[in-house]
Amino acid sequence: MHLITSLLRKIGVRMETEKLNRIGPTALDVLLSRRSCPARTMTDPGPSKSQLADILRAGARVPDHGKLSPWRFIVFEKDGRDRFASILVDIISQGGATQSQCDEWRARVTAAPVIIGVVSSAQEMIKIPVWEQEMSAGAVCQNILIASHALGFVANWLTEWYAYHPVVKQQLGLNPGERMAGFIYIGTPKEDVVERPRPDMDKIVAHF
Repeated sequence: MHLITSLLRKIGVRMETEKLNRIGPTALDVLLSRRSCPARTMTDPGPSKSQLADILRAGARVPDHGKLSPWRFIVFEKDGRDRFASILVDIISQGGATQSQCDEWRARVTAAPVIIGVVSSAQEMIKIPVWEQEMSAGAVCQNILIASHALGFVANWLTEWYAYHPVVKQQLGLNPGERMAGFIYIGTPKEDVVERPRPDMDKIVAHF
């Protein structure tokens, strides 16, 4: 019985390993066709519950020196997204924004059906450099963009002023030392997304 159990375990491990690094027939097409879409031009539908779970799982599947997972997610949907918008509107209102400006910001933040906030939780004074931990958080954001695109949605990685505002950080429950790597807006485009100029590869690639 022990032998059978051992064999089944080895088979299971081998099958799980075979699932890794699979070459998707359109993986390169997804990477080469990804394009950001302005958050203010998004609308419903957004990812379903299962699609959102897949996007988050893809986000967490990044290079992570030391296996620290130096990042976490805050998901804004429906009422949560509206409360987030209200926090921002309250801040700019207290800063002298007009009603029209407040309405514009509220509409801008609530256009996309889903927002994923990526929090960088880099630790200092440990073996893994902070810079490497922060780059891992950046990789999380990029994976979320790619996964969203692969599922047929558009996405926009933003920071803007509110990623750095102390009141926003406090309201979102960030701990001392944590920072927002970005807010990723996900939805469906209201209009066709057009390509933008890309770098001249000859100018940015060198062979040593």
